[in-house]
Amino acid sequence: MKQRISLIIVLIASLFGTLAAQTENPSFDPELAKAFGADDYGMKSYMFVILKTGPVVVDDKVVRDSLFAGHLKNIGRLADEGKLIVAGPLGKNDKTYRGIFILDVQTIEEAEALLLTDPAISEKLLDAEIYSWYGAAALREYLKTQEKVNKLNF
Repeated sequence: MKQRISLIIVLIASLFGTLAAQTENPSFDPELAKAFGADDYGMKSYMFVILKTGPVVVDDKVVRDSLFAGHLKNIGRLADEGKLIVAGPLGKNDKTYRGIFILDVQTIEEAEALLLTDPAISEKLLDAEIYSWYGAAALREYLKTQEKVNKLNF
């Protein structure tokens, strides 16, 4: 019985110690957190998209190039609208994965609608897997800095 009481006391002390160890960040900016949709941990939900080779193969180089040019243009448009936070190709792999997107939307349905505006996806040269992802709420701020280090525009 004494061992059980000792264990309960240790667990309660541990819980209070953990709670006491959490302190408020002195740099916290509540207006900025609200503007970014951040929770108490500075995080929020996004949609993480893995682009992979789609079922359609277009042999006509002019048509294929046009679809991928539209894909790049759509990436720029979605970024300008604040819907696309991260985009980039993946290296060669055995999964047929081609690239990733992180979309600043709350539902898979919203992500699917945005993806269908991409001609390479709508014409099925690319296919997409969509997952809910929890990441830094300030992630979109990196785009402002990235714009300053891009030497070339799409």
